[in-house]
Amino acid sequence: MFRKRWWKGGSDGPPGLNLALQGGGAHGAYTWGVLDRLLEDGWALEGISGTSAGAMNAVALAQGWTTGGGDGARESLARFWEAVADSTPLELDLLHSLNRNGAGALPAPMNMMLGLTRLFSPYEFNPFELNPLRDVVRAQFDFERIRRDCRLKLFIAATRVRTGKVRLFRTRELDEEALLASACLPTLHHAVEIDGEAYWDGGFTANPAIYPLVYECATPDILLVLLNPLTIAESPRSAEDIAARTMELGFSTTFLREMRMIAQARGYIEEGRGWMPLGRFERRLMNLRFHMIEAEELAEAGKGSKLNAARAFLHELRDLGRARAARWVRTQRRHVGVRGSVDLAEVFS
Repeated sequence: MFRKRWWKGGSDGPPGLNLALQGGGAHGAYTWGVLDRLLEDGWALEGISGTSAGAMNAVALAQGWTTGGGDGARESLARFWEAVADSTPLELDLLHSLNRNGAGALPAPMNMMLGLTRLFSPYEFNPFELNPLRDVVRAQFDFERIRRDCRLKLFIAATRVRTGKVRLFRTRELDEEALLASACLPTLHHAVEIDGEAYWDGGFTANPAIYPLVYECATPDILLVLLNPLTIAESPRSAEDIAARTMELGFSTTFLREMRMIAQARGYIEEGRGWMPLGRFERRLMNLRFHMIEAEELAEAGKGSKLNAARAFLHELRDLGRARAARWVRTQRRHVGVRGSVDLAEVFS
């Protein structure tokens, strides 16, 4: 069912967008920068689909949006990511420039801890489920207020462990456990239990989910904010590079498949135009306008950088995201509300 949007649209209002926010651990600070820049311009937002770090950004935005509009959302995003930096055991003084070898790399003790995850489950090496992110989420977000007052349509993805199916938590269902479920890496954390069901990171089944923005939102413009590179310069050869690329592909497959299906369906509908009348679904699919911000700079980020929550590194990611969004606004904003600015068939088919 296609729902009506809640703000006044058209030429007399700001351009409207739905947001699709990909997960990527600490790289989510790049999305923080993207959102910070977009919120400066007063975009009218209807729906936000987010997974893992994308879900954290979505809820942080919603928290501030509910109490203070765009400015409140910017402040809430900043508070969340500063709290993430505060939650690290030590303020890590790293060589964090993304333009040098070893960029964003983790120090030896943290690499040792990651090595343990290949030998022991989190139920063995972390039996008490110590999770600094839980404390951050609990301190930063008022879920009762979000459920009651937030007019944004949030779609937060998590993965059912038993069935491998996606579960979307919508605005009125959101709580601490739902958000943590979306970001639950099974090698680091215990599965999150909700109503007797165990959940892992939503990236396994939707990173992020696009279909709720199609079926449950009226706004035709969808901005994809992607943290995982769509292409890489060369095929990996080292064990570490292969493992990193394997994980990227594992967390991108369902998203890529969903986008490919949309691209192919639109091509099929286009072929039949002129002799076959378009139904409601076909018209909706053809009227969608997709836009994309891809974090190309992160393709060369150092190994383990997705777990690097050092403040300087998060700030650099934020600044990169702001700069990338500023370029997108400068070159593509004029297309929003008029036509898509990304060729789905070329990028995803």
